[in-house]
Amino acid sequence: MIDILLADDHSIVRNGIKNLIEKETDIRIVGEATNGEEALQLLKTVSPHIIMADMDMPGVSGIELAEKLRIEASPIKVVLLTMHDHQQYVNKAIRAGVAAYLLKNISAEELVFAIKQVHRGKQYLCAELSIRLLNQLLASPFPIDQENAPQVSFSERELEILRLIAEGYTNQEIADRIFTSKRTVEGYRRTMIDAAGVKNTAALVRFAMRKKLID
Repeated sequence: MIDILLADDHSIVRNGIKNLIEKETDIRIVGEATNGEEALQLLKTVSPHIIMADMDMPGVSGIELAEKLRIEASPIKVVLLTMHDHQQYVNKAIRAGVAAYLLKNISAEELVFAIKQVHRGKQYLCAELSIRLLNQLLASPFPIDQENAPQVSFSERELEILRLIAEGYTNQEIADRIFTSKRTVEGYRRTMIDAAGVKNTAALVRFAMRKKLID
């Protein structure tokens, strides 16, 4: 079971997230806070695996909350929810120790996928930002160094799913196109990320392009 503490100063946001998460049998909400300071106080009585926090909260913000936990060497991970899509905010959040950076317009399935990735000890950047940063990297004039890239062989089904991921399809959309379940697609995605030795989906797509596994 993955225990989540919600920290957002808007009750409608917290209620929306709760409604999404309550549909999952292996994720539960163990507490709610309206800001980072209140979340820190709640940690005296609850022990979540993840704090899902808004970036812009009164008092202690989501980034400041992540930084405090990082300094204290806390095992609790922070998943940041925000409307800020500029790279400067992403960089600041990562430096602070945020485990996942999610835009508030993500789908329910991507939210759940991100939570599970973070719980497995991985970092996650939402697909919209991942694709944007990937395009910037591919447009970079610097040469691609493949010397230390691991040798990986993907199956035809994995490559099919990888091509659809690169085109920006969600897990559910991919599942509908190849006539399988969303969880099966999630499993393929996770297996490929692990096999490639990368941290997230954007890095997986870039790896595949470097290795010329996909166009």
